[in-house]
Amino acid sequence: MADAALRLTRLFEQLLGVSLPVRIRAWDGSQAGPPGAPALVVRNRRALRRLLFKPGELGLARAWVAGDLDIEGDLYTALDLLAGLIWERGEDARTLGQALRDPAVRSAVRGLVKLAGPPLPPAPPAEEVRRHRGHLHTRRTDKKAISHHYDVGNDFYELVLGPSMVYSCAYWPEPGATLETAQRDKLELVCRKLDLKPGQRLLDVGCGWGSMALHAAREHGVSVVGITLSQEQAAYARKRAADEGLTDRIEIRVQDYRDVRDGPFDAISSIGMAEHVGADRYLEYAQDLYALLSPGGRLLNHQIARRPQSDESAYDVDAFIDAYVFPDGELQPIGTTVTLLERAGFEVRDVEAIREHYALTLRRWVANLEAGWDRAITLTSPGRARVWRLYMAASALSFERNRIGVNQVLAVKTPDPGTSGMPLRARTWN
Repeated sequence: MADAALRLTRLFEQLLGVSLPVRIRAWDGSQAGPPGAPALVVRNRRALRRLLFKPGELGLARAWVAGDLDIEGDLYTALDLLAGLIWERGEDARTLGQALRDPAVRSAVRGLVKLAGPPLPPAPPAEEVRRHRGHLHTRRTDKKAISHHYDVGNDFYELVLGPSMVYSCAYWPEPGATLETAQRDKLELVCRKLDLKPGQRLLDVGCGWGSMALHAAREHGVSVVGITLSQEQAAYARKRAADEGLTDRIEIRVQDYRDVRDGPFDAISSIGMAEHVGADRYLEYAQDLYALLSPGGRLLNHQIARRPQSDESAYDVDAFIDAYVFPDGELQPIGTTVTLLERAGFEVRDVEAIREHYALTLRRWVANLEAGWDRAITLTSPGRARVWRLYMAASALSFERNRIGVNQVLAVKTPDPGTSGMPLRARTWN
């Protein structure tokens, strides 16, 4: 009798103490759970062994990336339901360890062990980062982490990001606009906030595939130094600059921000880069950028933020993101970012929260990936494509539900006399 789905449903509900909001479809063809709900597809017993050997998010992530788990139905709906059941409850190895004191929970785990089959831990998927030893956020470890995420292949990024090749939150004039229009509007917004003028020097920290450098040089007549730690990004950005005849105004370097020594610059843009800096290095990052600016120069820092915790020392990096997406990436509350920029000497003049814009952006990227799925898996691997689909869809929901946000912070290296060069009203609300 095919009853694995019903047994799994009962065991999971016994473990979690609540009814499952999704259906279960098991490897034997059986199904159980609420009719009409998205289905969590358990393709084989190996998925259970992954969960038993790595309880919590990492075990789920490994099963998803390996293709042992899948979702049938609307991905966003399923993730929204599962978020409240698993991730937001903070179910990890420690909380499960506490739960195992309950005899009923121990019984459920024994049931899972029996259903999972031979007790051998499956190897992690090839896409998982092999953790390095030693200190985080050295030049070497940062370069390795950046390479893991960005050196996936420029063709793959073209498929996901579209013609703009901008890998950060777009700025939407209205929800029905094209992704390319919204990304162009974001780049122009950054340039206007920096008040770029012909002949000025701009440093673009974490320049990606060169989109900001190209827009600033072409539309505002500035000279740009763009820096990245990704060899593939740099090669792509240099070709774009050459194709547009802008090599006299754009220099793309493979360089760490800590090694830039040819300031001063009139302005600095840092768009989606500071998440890689790390909490322990953030003040150093802010001080380095401050030192590179001319008096009166402006910094536009565009950065994802998390919600503050009552005990900040308990903050833990998301296990899936750390293992498969952004190794060593760290988020901090916007208040912390502003404080550290001020400690470095900046005068913070404007903070604009644009989290809803990132949800719209991510949904477009997911749609691009899904539309080009067959090509995506040939350009990378099935596992890598599954990583991207899950992380982008889950991130879209996190922005929509206000679990994380994204902010543009405009800061000035205000000279001692106090003349910031800012207008009395930097912007007006519609």
